[in-house]
Amino acid sequence: MDRNLRAGRLATFAYFTLNGFLMGMWIVHVPVIEHRVGIGHALLGWLLLLLGAGAFAGMQATGPLTDRLGARTVVPLGAALCSAAVVLPGLATNAWTLGAALLVLGVGNGCLDVSMNAHAVQVEHGYRRPVMSAFHAAFSIGGVLAALVGARTLSWNWSPATTLGAVALAGLAVTALAAPALLRPADARRPGAAAAPVVNTRHRTPRHVWALATLALMIMLCEGVANDWSALHLRTVLDAPASTAALAYGAFATTMTLGRLVADRVAARVGPVAVLRHGASVAALGLTAAALSPWIPLALIGWAVFGAGLSGCVPQLFSAAGHTDQGAAGTNVSRVAGLGYLGMLAGPAVIGPLTHVLPLNLTFFLPVLCCVIAAAAAGIVRPSRHAPARPEAEAVRPW
Repeated sequence: MDRNLRAGRLATFAYFTLNGFLMGMWIVHVPVIEHRVGIGHALLGWLLLLLGAGAFAGMQATGPLTDRLGARTVVPLGAALCSAAVVLPGLATNAWTLGAALLVLGVGNGCLDVSMNAHAVQVEHGYRRPVMSAFHAAFSIGGVLAALVGARTLSWNWSPATTLGAVALAGLAVTALAAPALLRPADARRPGAAAAPVVNTRHRTPRHVWALATLALMIMLCEGVANDWSALHLRTVLDAPASTAALAYGAFATTMTLGRLVADRVAARVGPVAVLRHGASVAALGLTAAALSPWIPLALIGWAVFGAGLSGCVPQLFSAAGHTDQGAAGTNVSRVAGLGYLGMLAGPAVIGPLTHVLPLNLTFFLPVLCCVIAAAAAGIVRPSRHAPARPEAEAVRPW
């Protein structure tokens, strides 16, 4: 296998892990920063919308920029911005400065998210087999590392500014070290293959990509529900102790990560349509079991099955969008990532108001419905006869 391609894959792993680590370090320090700045939960919730708005704006701006300049140029810029911005919340002294810090951090996160996914599509195109899910698993692993590092530095009573400043420097170092290994467009082409034609990046996004983005919104809405409501479900509905309730999210996150580590192999064997269809179906069954279970152990199993089912779904959507048009991969990925991110934010926000008219566990049938729709529409990730060949459509190289 080409050495440049292998190095490019390792660099992509580094950037996905870095992104998960940077955002995880911010999340770990949320309670401390909230107390230091002197704001309440309600105001923090509004300020977090600025993080989401910045990320969405960064995603939409970075997609066309990546197509124009190339992922090799944009990924390090996004990583550097995200790394430098992670220290800003730790330096905030009031709500205004915290809001500005979160807006900048969101932009950096959005820029890195889209550009590294566009580069992942380029790597996958070179490998001629699915590799996207493993990159998303690396993001989750970065979050786990952040939880471990953050727990240790908090136990040492390090200030947020000190810890996040050290994290920023480490992020900039990783960015500089990994950047030379990123692929040039020619590195992802097979010998003798023609270069992708230059396209006008201002062209209208195909309906096919918007359909993929809509499914991404639904699937990531489900992830958002699990992130924010799984522990509360066990605590309030099943009256579980707080320590036991926390296991609900732990079960979901663990199976999500493990599932993404094996999803590429599965996709190479059975194809992306089967991964999305069966994965979403399994997720629907898992969440239904969790929602209706009167027993804590069965509810925990349900949340674990939910995570396993969802694990391979989003990577198939990102990959399908990126391979729709190699010349507009950044723009197409930005559409899917952007709507997906909105779904992640909308999930918790939608469930809250529904609890005023339904018990919490019954509100989970909204994400169940989203999973059912995704399973029914799974054929959308099948390679189009008008699109460039997808990795799984060609001969699979030995593992």
